[in-house]
Amino acid sequence: MNLDGSTLHRQRGSDVAAPVSRATFPAGLARTMVWVFGSIVAVILLLPVTYLLIRAVDAGDVAIEVLIHARTARVLGRTIWLAFWATISCAAVAIPLAWLTTRTDLPLRRIWAVLTPLPLVVPSYVGAYLIVTVLGPRGLLQKWLEPVGVQRLPDIYGFPGALLVLTLLSYPYVLLSTRAVLLRIDPDWEDASRSLGDTPWATFWRIIVPQLRPALAAGGLLVSLYVMRDFGAVSLMRYSTFTRSIYIQYQSAYNQTVAAVLALVLVTVTVGILALEMLTRGQARYYGNTLGTVRKTRIVKLGKWRWPALLFCASVVTLALLLPTGVLCYWLLRGLSIGVRVAPLWTATKNSLLASGLATCLTLIPALLVAVLSVRRDGRVGYLLDRLTYSAFALPGIVIALALVFFGANYARPFYQTLTLLIVAYSILFLPTAVGPIRSSLLQMAPSMEEAARTLGHRPLQVLRSITLPLVRAGVASGAGFVFLMTMKELPATLILAPLGFTTLATTVWSALEDAFFAEAAAPALLIILVSSLPMAWLVMREQSHP
Repeated sequence: MNLDGSTLHRQRGSDVAAPVSRATFPAGLARTMVWVFGSIVAVILLLPVTYLLIRAVDAGDVAIEVLIHARTARVLGRTIWLAFWATISCAAVAIPLAWLTTRTDLPLRRIWAVLTPLPLVVPSYVGAYLIVTVLGPRGLLQKWLEPVGVQRLPDIYGFPGALLVLTLLSYPYVLLSTRAVLLRIDPDWEDASRSLGDTPWATFWRIIVPQLRPALAAGGLLVSLYVMRDFGAVSLMRYSTFTRSIYIQYQSAYNQTVAAVLALVLVTVTVGILALEMLTRGQARYYGNTLGTVRKTRIVKLGKWRWPALLFCASVVTLALLLPTGVLCYWLLRGLSIGVRVAPLWTATKNSLLASGLATCLTLIPALLVAVLSVRRDGRVGYLLDRLTYSAFALPGIVIALALVFFGANYARPFYQTLTLLIVAYSILFLPTAVGPIRSSLLQMAPSMEEAARTLGHRPLQVLRSITLPLVRAGVASGAGFVFLMTMKELPATLILAPLGFTTLATTVWSALEDAFFAEAAAPALLIILVSSLPMAWLVMREQSHP
């Protein structure tokens, strides 16, 4: 399909496809370094699964009993059911938000673009507790409505409450990936479609939606795996999932062999989800033959839908961000009013920024490598490395942490109980959150651009710096935002792997909540949101200024 001088290459199913060229790595030292580094990344990613296999072997007949137990099947079914509907609901929220904040004349569009991704930074255990505090049967909302005769609100515990909380806290996975693609779509394709007589709705389905498919697949995959590994929200909402069972075995019964067997089942389910994601993703690639900067997209006039769209954005931000933030402020001010003293948080803030910054820098390097290998190379190595990045994301943080403790104590003593091991854990946990957006951006970039640069004598690193990175900067920025935000709120891995005396804002929140010191928990929780909002705001503003 030729659209106004730009060719939209498609390879999917029985579609007639133009040949898709792939940039190849040059022979010699550069290619050797790529494969050596890729092998190191693969070995690190395999550590958690190796640890689980070692523990599961010790289980013997117990492993079989756990696997065939009826309760295991029931809990697994509940987990998959929650992950499925959370993915659907996150997409239903994120796609309109992404389109409204990038392609329309929505009032205060830039402000909504900054605010809508921020719920990602709210820890699930904090978010769930705050939702229950406000919307629970006897929560703050019921107390406010009591003068008008409301004695009890509907029960939100169980599946509905877990779905609500996880949707509100997880939709940014799909939002940021989708926004990165929408900002890179060549408007020439849409103009040509309209000139051929297509309606705006037909243009959206024929031109926009197919190009969003990789981003939706990547974002949806992250949502489903995040829901499967979440412990805080489902526990507070009293909804039994597989991860909750794993945590109970580790923390209550402290039965590591049974927990390892359950975690391996979670890995198996993850493999199935990855296979489904590959079918959804397909082999389609969407890019134009034209070189240079893509024109800015035309802003769509919402007309009479302007105010309903504004109400939609405001409602999502209120429920997902302003409501938790407001309750935290209420806790803090109430505590201060009765004389509660909040401890200084400078050290915890500094440690959180240090760990998050290091984890972001360290994670982006292998993320770019994995994305390039999976998009620009045919072969099993790139495919397997791409799949491996997601293998650990569905595992609870406590599993990753204990795996690194095991290998650190037995095979890497110099790194045991050091910040290095904690940063490695963050990278294993959150590498997929960076790979997805970068991969989606690469799919929109024609390989011929890199090939032309190499033909002119540029070295691989020069091509990467001058051609690839500038054209995928939206994906890189989204990936960096994901990793930074997730690291700021990560708790289990931090509690287990942090060096002695290394406190973060997340661990400070947890310690205060454990002791029911709500005012003391509110201050570091608010700081997590504030500190994380600054780089996210900068990334979003830069993304919109330089699509």
